[in-house]
Amino acid sequence: MGFSRMETDCNPMELSGVSGFEEEAELNGFEGTDMKDMRLEAEAVVNDVLFAVNTMFVSKTLRCADDVAYINVETRERNRYCLELTEAGLRVVGYAFDQVDDHLQTPYHETVYSLLDTLSPAYREAFGNALLQRLEALKREGQS
Repeated sequence: MGFSRMETDCNPMELSGVSGFEEEAELNGFEGTDMKDMRLEAEAVVNDVLFAVNTMFVSKTLRCADDVAYINVETRERNRYCLELTEAGLRVVGYAFDQVDDHLQTPYHETVYSLLDTLSPAYREAFGNALLQRLEALKREGQS
């Protein structure tokens, strides 16, 4: 409603200039929230696969930066890993919680699924079972 009143006050040229500026400001604003974003991204990763591992949480000890977050995971095989999450993906950076070994040259995985898939056969099994259950449920819904 406020928008139509504004239209009468300025000509359309000015108006488009203003909205263009606002969009730009919003984009710039997003860059400032990257710090939270990587942490939120990490939380989302954890929530996605928590059901298929023993435990998994975003590290409270290792500092999350604008472009990096650390996730601790214990697989169902009781192996512990510290994962690094960056724009490049996820990789193992340590073999204990909150441990970063700078000499470790592990490959990046685009998704947490492919990373856990390589680390944990039990994860693969749990994930496969969850998928089957979901498909069964969908099939039942389709029949009702």
